[in-house]
Amino acid sequence: MDRRLIECVPNFSEGRDPGKVEQIAGAIASVPGAVLLDMHMDPDHHRSVITVAGPPEAVAEAALRGVGRAVELIDLNVHRGGHPRIGAADVVPLVPLEGIGMEQCVALAWEVGEEIWRRFRVPVYFYEAAARRPDRVDLAAVRRGQFEALRRQVLEDPDRAPDVGEARLHPTAGAAAVGARKFLIAYNINLNTPRVEVARQIARAIRASSGGFPHVKAIGIKLETRNLAQVSINLTDFEHIPVERLQETVQREAERYGVSLAGSELVGLIPRRALEMAPEFYRRCDNFRPDLVLEDRLAALESKWCSSTSALPGPSAPTG
Repeated sequence: MDRRLIECVPNFSEGRDPGKVEQIAGAIASVPGAVLLDMHMDPDHHRSVITVAGPPEAVAEAALRGVGRAVELIDLNVHRGGHPRIGAADVVPLVPLEGIGMEQCVALAWEVGEEIWRRFRVPVYFYEAAARRPDRVDLAAVRRGQFEALRRQVLEDPDRAPDVGEARLHPTAGAAAVGARKFLIAYNINLNTPRVEVARQIARAIRASSGGFPHVKAIGIKLETRNLAQVSINLTDFEHIPVERLQETVQREAERYGVSLAGSELVGLIPRRALEMAPEFYRRCDNFRPDLVLEDRLAALESKWCSSTSALPGPSAPTG
């Protein structure tokens, strides 16, 4: 069947209240044709990651509804967690899956960003392939200083003005970063120590921006609920990362500090190609299950798209 499919993996600044996250997920799943594939909550990061896939117009509308519910439910003024953030709906990345290219995802990301401002008065920064400025390709640059610093800087520094919307943050929901990118694998390694400085040193050793592995982003955070430190990793181009060597490097760096590894976890789904390239690496993750493979999850839900095709929103959905 000839079709176009994209994935969206919005990250929301709520990881401790299941009721709020379920309301956001419910808003996302309310769009015909948009299928909720996965939901991950982390109380230490104070963050949730929701995966939705389907035809581009349906997924765009689903993402917008999720953003809208997050704006209603989340107040960043009282939000404290381990993960950097600038918004209630912190990042909204679009990922091409089938029958659609990156350029089309970029155009759709720009439409979604414009609509976020129009509907919710939340300013938007574009990142990765959707970036309109070279210094905003890297999400870390967009989030520099987080919500607390950005809400001041945006009033004083024209260079920090958003790509869409007024130069002021939403008073409770902050800003949103909307992007288009390749498939990203989120992977966390826990250390058998509460010393967060060890995790930060390891993150510095492995991330690309510090001279480590290409296509690797990493931060070190404290898992307060488990009294452990964690190296939180994003693999932005998994096909060009020797993941077994990455794991060995983390273990070797940890041993320099007299620390052992306490386990690892995947956040969200992985493509089948990643599993085929390094099956033992992924199967060693504490939470690995065969149904975390994206293509298998999509195949299992194929009937939902078929049954709802007649109700799919038209091309005008992303712009209201």
